[in-house]
This record gives sequence, structure tokens and C-alpha cells, in this order.
Amino acid sequence: MDVIEEAWTWLTTGSNWTGDGGVWQRLGEHLYLTALCLLIAAAIALPIGLWLGHIGRGGALATNIAGIGRAVPTLAVLILLTVSPLGRSELWPTLIALVLFAIPPLLTNAHLGVREADQNVVEAARGMGMSGGQLLGRVELPLAYPMLMTGVRSATVQVIATATLAAIAGGGGLGRIITDGFSTYRTPQVVAGAVLVAALALLVEGALVIAARLLDPMRGRHRRTEPVAAPVPVAATT
Repeated sequence: MDVIEEAWTWLTTGSNWTGDGGVWQRLGEHLYLTALCLLIAAAIALPIGLWLGHIGRGGALATNIAGIGRAVPTLAVLILLTVSPLGRSELWPTLIALVLFAIPPLLTNAHLGVREADQNVVEAARGMGMSGGQLLGRVELPLAYPMLMTGVRSATVQVIATATLAAIAGGGGLGRIITDGFSTYRTPQVVAGAVLVAALALLVEGALVIAARLLDPMRGRHRRTEPVAAPVPVAATT
């Protein structure tokens, strides 16, 4: 029996899903860690990105932060935090590393989304006497929504994939299945854990795509504002 078949056997064995350390427990830990990191990262990055885009400044700052976030390996940050005084906790090293990892796509896309909003619409709203807050909340934010959600999807998938590193710091999540497989030399378990992480990332991204379409504040407006073609006059015949 090859590794793929053994991994499938591991995934279809009920005892691996229930009980202490089972898949359902690790899945819950993984989702909790992902959601917590994204909420903290969004609370930091989105207000800054939206405001910088609104005032038309900070483009270099957003680009540099994104570049630093992509250049610095998350594993290196996690190891440094683990050996620091914060390493006494199982949660804080992973939480900080993942938040730092999630901030760049959220910040960059929020900034670009507002900056690239249709300026004709923005100027028309400004001409109607809207304040800065009204302009951002009622005009620029809806126009920036597609790019904003792209950043959210990107950050979410990246955090789900990278949260497997939580096991290195002694945390939970699906990464524990992989590290336990490595420590016991069970390659099928390692493959099964990797499949679970990949499947979770794909399912969550698909759910976010559907949610983004359903919650789009501009949904249906284009259809209602499409011009109706005028009837073509038929030449009279004699």
C-alpha cells in the first residue's frame, strides 16, 4: 500500500477524528487561531489603509510594509518570538507572527482600493457637499470593496496555511497532526495533515468568494443602471 492509500486510510478512520487530539479538535483550534489573527490584523491594517487611501498619501509606506512582510520569513519571526520571553506562552509567539504576516495584504489592498476608486464619482460626491467621513464611508469604501475583499481572501488563505507553524511553538491546530507524524515517522499522517490544511484553505476561500458577492454593496446597481437600447425606427415603405 503506497503513501497516498495509507493517507486516505488515515483520513477515513473515525478514531483519528474524535477524542483528544483528533481532527475535529485540531480543526477548531486552527479556525480559532486564524480568526483571532485576522481580526487583530484587520483592526490594525484596515483603518490605516483606508485613511491613507482617502487622504492620498502613504503609498510608499503601504508598499514598503507589504514588501517587508513578504520578505521576512514567518518561520524566522516565530522562532525568534519562541526563544524570547514571550515563548513561555504557546499562543503569543504564533499570534504575533501571524498578525504581522496578515497585515501587509490587508493594508496594501485597502489603500489601493480607495486610491483607485472612480475619481469622477468621488468628485461628484465631494461636489454634493459630503464630509470626509461621509465620502469615505458612503462612496470610496463601496467602490474599494472588491479589492478590499481580495486582500481579505489573500490574508485568510495565507494565515490558514501558515498557522500550521503553530505546532512548532507548542500550539494546536492542524499543524500538530503534521508534526506528530514527523516525530513518529508516520509519513501517511503527515500527508493527511497537509491535505486537511489545503482542503480547509480552499473551502474557506470559496466561502469568502460567495460571501463577497452576496455582501457587495454595489451588487445589482450596474444591472439597474444599464442603459436601455432605444428601438430602431423601421423605415416606412411605399
